[in-house]
Amino acid sequence: MNKKTETLLEILTGQPVIPVLKVERVADAVPLACALAKGGLPAIEITLRTEAALDAIRLVADEVPEAIVGAGTILNGKDFTRAVSAGSKFIVSPGTTQELLDAASQSSVPLLPGAVTASEVMAMRDEGYRVLKFFPAEQAGGASYLKSLSSPIADMRFCPTGGISPKNANDYLSLPNVVCIGGSWVAPDDLIAKGDWDAIEALAKEAAKLGAGS
Repeated sequence: MNKKTETLLEILTGQPVIPVLKVERVADAVPLACALAKGGLPAIEITLRTEAALDAIRLVADEVPEAIVGAGTILNGKDFTRAVSAGSKFIVSPGTTQELLDAASQSSVPLLPGAVTASEVMAMRDEGYRVLKFFPAEQAGGASYLKSLSSPIADMRFCPTGGISPKNANDYLSLPNVVCIGGSWVAPDDLIAKGDWDAIEALAKEAAKLGAGS
């Protein structure tokens, strides 16, 4: 297992849920990260879906030492480089391109690339990856589909994201090839907009308990 895979697994195995965040206002970044960390979810993925995203990553990296900030929705090499420069400790992509793989190969920051089909998973395996994002999880076949990959491609592990909620989270977390899940329900847009950090901390505490005994 290579160094970057080990680093990524250390991050992903530390909690059952990685919050997938859309930060519209830079000022929300620090209190949001603090609330999630207090709730037991220090590793977070801030998606590059807003203009505030890179500044939000930079602030969390600089001001919230207890947080492990990653960048999501990375679609090209330029965004990969910008996210790393902002302080991202891991990079998440919904899919995979050669450009992304080239950028990742030149960086010490680990990439969690997206894959769905058996062929995509095998291609990433050939590239040396052993941990992948499975996205969009529910729409692509859900936990039963992911379970079906566990026997023929037994050495690959996944972080499924997309359509996952507390109702179906343990369906994924109980699978032998799932290391954690990604979810946006832990920090919904309305609670972020209101600055209700206590409510987000409470959601994080509940999410941190998922998977126990599954």
